[in-house]
Amino acid sequence: MNSPLQTSVLVVGAGPVGLTLATDLAWRGIDVTVVELRKAGEPPSVKCNQVSARSMEIFRRLGLAEKIRDAGLPAEYRNDVSCCVSATGKELSRITLPSRAGRARGERGDDSWWPTPEPSHRINQLFLEPVLFAHAAAQQRIRFLNRTMFEGLSQTEQGVTAAVRNLDSGERFSVRSRYLVGCDGARSTVRKAMGAELAGMPIVQHVQSTFFRAPALMSMLPGKPAWMYVAFNPRRCGSMIAIDGKETWLIHNFLYNGESEFDSIDRDWAIRQILGVGSDFEYEVISKEDWTGRRLISDLFQNGRVFICGDAAHLWIPHAGYGMNAGIADAVGLSWLLAAVLDGWAEPAMLNAYQAERQPITDQVSRFAFRMSELNSQHRREIPPEIERNDEVGQATRLKIGREVFDLYVQQQCCGGLNFGYFYDGSPIIAYDDEPHPAYTMHDFTSSTVPGCRVPHMWLSGRRSLYDALGAAYTLIRLDPSVHVSGILDAAARRRVPITVLDVEATDERNLYARKLLLVRPDQHVAWRGDEQPTAPLELIDLLRGACCASDCKTS
Repeated sequence: MNSPLQTSVLVVGAGPVGLTLATDLAWRGIDVTVVELRKAGEPPSVKCNQVSARSMEIFRRLGLAEKIRDAGLPAEYRNDVSCCVSATGKELSRITLPSRAGRARGERGDDSWWPTPEPSHRINQLFLEPVLFAHAAAQQRIRFLNRTMFEGLSQTEQGVTAAVRNLDSGERFSVRSRYLVGCDGARSTVRKAMGAELAGMPIVQHVQSTFFRAPALMSMLPGKPAWMYVAFNPRRCGSMIAIDGKETWLIHNFLYNGESEFDSIDRDWAIRQILGVGSDFEYEVISKEDWTGRRLISDLFQNGRVFICGDAAHLWIPHAGYGMNAGIADAVGLSWLLAAVLDGWAEPAMLNAYQAERQPITDQVSRFAFRMSELNSQHRREIPPEIERNDEVGQATRLKIGREVFDLYVQQQCCGGLNFGYFYDGSPIIAYDDEPHPAYTMHDFTSSTVPGCRVPHMWLSGRRSLYDALGAAYTLIRLDPSVHVSGILDAAARRRVPITVLDVEATDERNLYARKLLLVRPDQHVAWRGDEQPTAPLELIDLLRGACCASDCKTS
């Protein structure tokens, strides 16, 4: 047998989550090997239609934001969501979201109040993944093993040995790594190999989904074309998403109670009811993309040196793309921890923070998604026939339902809370204080510097994003240059913990930032804050690098 391949981190799966993890690790100077079933550059299926603002902030740091925005829909194609009787019928209400060119011009939309340098971007995974793959493939520290299947693992205190097989030659060989991460989807082999199990609701809803081509459809749409059409009529409710902004579309027919099989409803009939077209309308089915909505969270995100991210760790109905986007958050939440341990300045115990932080958040997101699915289903089942009447009764009905569905869908499509409101509570590497974290919903949030929260964004002089000024490791933001920080810096130097100091003139943000000093982690979450440096700075540094637990370290 050939000698095992050697790598620092082995990533199983080269979808958006695995590619983000590999890219972020390489950006941090870590060697990565990626095992993937598909051929190099082989396109994914049509799924996940948007990248969240939080994910775009991550891609901005990695130098990918502009490349991603340049892909997908045409530059002037609006990202609006049209709530309508049918895609070609009367509109009930509209969520306004500018095109990518409009964003660049400063056009406003229903999410323009968000404090971020990177608004969300509507793009199907068909166009997103090639951008991520091309970038990752160009990195010297990333090695791809395409057409290769992960078959099992064994681990010791020193590392992990993975058994893999080349699908073309049949050759079996092994890969030895310090750590292994499964980003291999809902049927994750890594999850099974590490002894983890999914728990929750295995079936919430069945969705009959069809990817189709219809060159004539664009000219039949009333008003300005939208990125998404959400149809509400007494016969069938569903949604349609523009894929290329020209002729390809993805349509979801949400099956009702009792429609337990994907073929319970005639697919062609359902598509025509959602589109609002007759039997003479021509379209071509490219592929059937049927899926089942679930609410499942893994009981383990880590077992020793093995981890899971993305769909391997959690599954739910993908409102606002938050399956993939939560997976991207998993990836960057784990990446900097692995890099810190591999670089030698953090203790292996620091890695326990990954499950402590990400598992509760993904469970909460799954409950948001489930509740939103319940509300959506309720609306779909209560559409009165009066909605199609061409009289005052019909107009009044459409106005009422239009307001209701706008209020419901703006929470999903402008989900500020899921982007910026979530926080890490109970992490072993965050120095908490006595102030509680602000509550948030799927839509609403309050920016805060309470430890565990995402540090609020602000624009620095010269229209420079705060996030562009943060260091690759810890950043000590100082809003008052007279405050001494030598104790923190000396303690960090003793433990070889990389910290940079960022002096910020933030007169307008002083109330928001609440303290004169903020210690921000590589993932832009606040690790500690104060008006002066702590009396025991070495204990703070040891807490941050996983060398002690919060009850043992004095951080005041």
